Amino acid sequence: MPLPFLTADRAFDAADDAVLFDDRERWRRPYRPGPCRVGAAALLLLFASFVLLAGVVIAFTATFSSAGVCFGLALAVIAGALRLLRMGVWVSTRGLRHVGFFVTRTTPWPQVAAVRVVQQPVRWLGLPRTVQGQALVLSRRGRGAQELPPLLTTHNADFLGRLAVFDRAADVVEAWAEENRRR
Repeated sequence: MPLPFLTADRAFDAADDAVLFDDRERWRRPYRPGPCRVGAAALLLLFASFVLLAGVVIAFTATFSSAGVCFGLALAVIAGALRLLRMGVWVSTRGLRHVGFFVTRTTPWPQVAAVRVVQQPVRWLGLPRTVQGQALVLSRRGRGAQELPPLLTTHNADFLGRLAVFDRAADVVEAWAEENRRR
């Protein structure tokens, strides 16, 4: 019995692109979430399970208001873990969407002037510390030198230590931009 959700360790081949982008109207992430992001979300969900267990124990032994606080905290942690997994760059025929933890920016393809990879200082795992790396940046039409955050970097939670995966993801996003800007 094949289990298609357990295929993250197999090699990337051209057949994956055909299946991944059949419905071009849907928002798709053109790469898989990185191990740092998935690991952090897994740890958050593990913590949420312990908080839920504590909420059940408190509900049986103490007041329901304190159990409600535990359940509320667990729901907030679960929502944060799911949002962490949702972060990244998404593409469709309608535009390019950059999903952050708190903010989502959608840019229609006609407003995209260029999507390119540049060598620049980038934040390491989103922390204040910067290191030299590569970033996929978006330039929008009609906007001056407005500084937008990079779409992808070689040192974020999806691509840390996986330069070949970053190159492939950047190439796919650039190809989507080039194809859809001409429409």
